[in-house]
Amino acid sequence: MANKKFLGRSQWKAAVGALLAAGFLFPAAAEASAPVTPALLRAELTDAQLGAFYQSRGFRPLWLTPDGIDPAAEFLLQLVSSSDFDAIPADAQEIGRLTAAIAAARSGDSPASRARAELAISKAFAWYVKATRAAPAAEMIFEHESLRPRVPNDYQALQDAGAASSLGDYIAGMRWMHPFYAPLRRAVAEAQDDSSRRVLQNNLDRVRTLPASESGRYILVDAANARLWMYENGRPVDSMRVVVGKPSLPTPMISGYVRYAIVNPYWNVPTDLVRNKVAPNVLRQGVSYLNSVRYQVLSDWGPSATPVDPRKVDWKSVANGSIEARVRQLPGAGNSMGNVKFEFPNQLGIYLHDTPEKNLMLKEDRHFSSGCVRLEDADRLGRWLMRGELPTASASPEQKVDLPALVPVYVSYLTAFPDNGKIALGPDPYRRDGTDIGRMARGEVTPGTGQLQAPGAKLGVATR
Repeated sequence: MANKKFLGRSQWKAAVGALLAAGFLFPAAAEASAPVTPALLRAELTDAQLGAFYQSRGFRPLWLTPDGIDPAAEFLLQLVSSSDFDAIPADAQEIGRLTAAIAAARSGDSPASRARAELAISKAFAWYVKATRAAPAAEMIFEHESLRPRVPNDYQALQDAGAASSLGDYIAGMRWMHPFYAPLRRAVAEAQDDSSRRVLQNNLDRVRTLPASESGRYILVDAANARLWMYENGRPVDSMRVVVGKPSLPTPMISGYVRYAIVNPYWNVPTDLVRNKVAPNVLRQGVSYLNSVRYQVLSDWGPSATPVDPRKVDWKSVANGSIEARVRQLPGAGNSMGNVKFEFPNQLGIYLHDTPEKNLMLKEDRHFSSGCVRLEDADRLGRWLMRGELPTASASPEQKVDLPALVPVYVSYLTAFPDNGKIALGPDPYRRDGTDIGRMARGEVTPGTGQLQAPGAKLGVATR
């Protein structure tokens, strides 16, 4: 890498424009392009992974067509030439090799040169897929290594492209990335000012932590907009409002596997609430306060903790922080966990749970929790996770119900994301972008339209 020269944004635009103007980059296809037979393509192969890929498809070309070359190659060149938007410095050598290969494929000269061009384009594509999957991403806590973005080898990258119903759509939509990625990338390229570009680039970095388009079932929680989506095979199939962490106790960017549900859960009251709320109420009202809210004091924080007489607790010391007391709320009406919680075990103790405070779901700003995610409709999510009704054996507390299969959950923070063909701007409640997106948008929006005026009109940004 140290010896390579990288093109700046203006340089690659000028270079590609000059090649287009000269007719060199995509010259008209010859009337009869030289055919590339399976035997010829097999003879030109020297790379083991490319060889395995082409063998799996009977040595049929991926990029070449009887009339010249698939337009997907042009989409690929545009992406490689602007790879600085992916946090990959645009590489003059990679751009030059790909440009030459596309020109050779279009020239219709010798079958051997076209076969070599086919292989060169495949190699460039595999390089770009691996580079974008491995590009720097925002900080996220991954409970398991398998949740991290997977960087495929050349064979797998090409296999996925070859299996697509439309190679052009696959490349243009960057389907090896999350569905949000390609629209956000285009918006970064079109951004008219540094502030907008920074916000969009931050979100692009966050989207790099999310699964690829063709991934199976998973949950995406957006803490910025306090919303949850259920995804199947790259498409959201359901969505609901959630309540997430307040700015002083923000919900982190974290991922894990939802492994089981706890029906009729206890609520372990956070120690800061015990100190600041529970202890003062006990001092004012006596231990009857604990009974009124169905709180129970336990001997310690271990799994074998036993209930203790609250009258023997030094509540003054609890209130001033000298000692800690473990307090939990019994299951039932009013329990802060509601009827069920869904665990994806993690070091921060974050989980998804039901809530009795359904009124909070009606608010536009739903940042009220201490970090966990409260669900608008826990039963609906439970049916989706279980692929059927959530079983309950009795009214006993803390019933563990294993899921039929682990389901990944990704808790992210998206202040800009695609929405109905535009880029929606959301709030930045945790100030992670360093920009007040709402104020920035309000200053540019034409009243009553929800659309940005110039110079931001090309983004097609709508406020939420």
